[in-house]
Amino acid sequence: MKIADYEKLVGKDIIYELTLLAKKLKRRKIQCINSTRVGGGVAEILSRLIPLLNDLGIDATWDVITADTDYFNVTKAFHNALHGRKVDINQSMFDKFLSTGKNILKNTKIYGDIVFVHDPQPMMLVEAKGRGNKWLWRCHVDVSQPYVEVWEFLRKFIEKYDSSIFSSPKFASKLDIPQFLVAPSIDPFSEKNRDLTKSEIDTALARYGIERNKPIITQVSRFDYLKDPIGVIDAYRLVKKYIDCQLILAGNEAADDPEMDMVYRDIMQHKGDDPDIHVLLIKPENNDLDVNAIQRASAVVVQKSIREGFALTVTEALWKERPVVASAVGGIPLQISHGHSGLLCHTVGGAALHIRELLHSPEYARQLGKNAKEHVRRNFLSTRHLRDYMMLFLYLYNPQDIIYL
Repeated sequence: MKIADYEKLVGKDIIYELTLLAKKLKRRKIQCINSTRVGGGVAEILSRLIPLLNDLGIDATWDVITADTDYFNVTKAFHNALHGRKVDINQSMFDKFLSTGKNILKNTKIYGDIVFVHDPQPMMLVEAKGRGNKWLWRCHVDVSQPYVEVWEFLRKFIEKYDSSIFSSPKFASKLDIPQFLVAPSIDPFSEKNRDLTKSEIDTALARYGIERNKPIITQVSRFDYLKDPIGVIDAYRLVKKYIDCQLILAGNEAADDPEMDMVYRDIMQHKGDDPDIHVLLIKPENNDLDVNAIQRASAVVVQKSIREGFALTVTEALWKERPVVASAVGGIPLQISHGHSGLLCHTVGGAALHIRELLHSPEYARQLGKNAKEHVRRNFLSTRHLRDYMMLFLYLYNPQDIIYL
């Protein structure tokens, strides 16, 4: 897509502002770095924003680090610890992070005027910080109540960056560097979010043997304990006592998430032999289209996370005008105003009660969906995300420029 294509959704003024900002950045090279090209919200966002930055005339690139499974086991444990989950952390894990970080540093070419590092996995690259270039660290998780030992260990590297970025004011912890708030976004024209025909939806469902003969409740997420898939199954079973429905738990593979196989096995065991629970491991070649179709076919979309970053799966469902029931954690309350653009819950029982309410009240569900789409259009599309990032890039080198834009 070209940036001009977004005008019909956001208006001429927004596109004009983006082109003005881009002109001031054409001499700067932006280098984004994360841990995987496939799976998860970070890769999804970068895959859409980098081409749009290029279309605006900005030299932006995307590099991915390489590391072994043991390293990603450590960073997954750190991820859970940053979210406040109780995790067994030992010195060997810190040693592995440091030794692999040095290898990543040695094998990664740094060439950006602005080096934009995402999450802890590539964090040690800041050791290559040189004169003249600026370094940003983007945190996509909630570190408001982290496991202190892990946070203090990582903080030594974080504070070597010029600035940090968080998705919500609730996510941040005290740092001695500037902190900025930038909410994530979705691309309305991506394969995961574009409009689909009924035929495309039916074809995708048929691929998994799913019929639309009873209401579909869906959660789309990585298979991760923090997404509480077991709790989703329990909520579905409470609803099932009153309404004949079916449940889809859809997830994909991510190279930097070695815990997934264990979670998947637990889900399958808890599912038992219920034919109305569909656990889908969606392959990369079909992921975006199939997720889109599954969400659009759903009567209710659920996101019953225990802890959460921003939860782009919620944003996607809201954009599709689906009624959403989600936990009031992480960035979800930024997206859902309870009773206006969705319903928030705190327990399995609460989730089940709201799902039943929506299935019994289709007109109410439709109104929530309409409100939700407008909220996303105004706040969580790629164009707003581009503006925030470009304003920040400009600030790093020329704080005075921001005053006159």
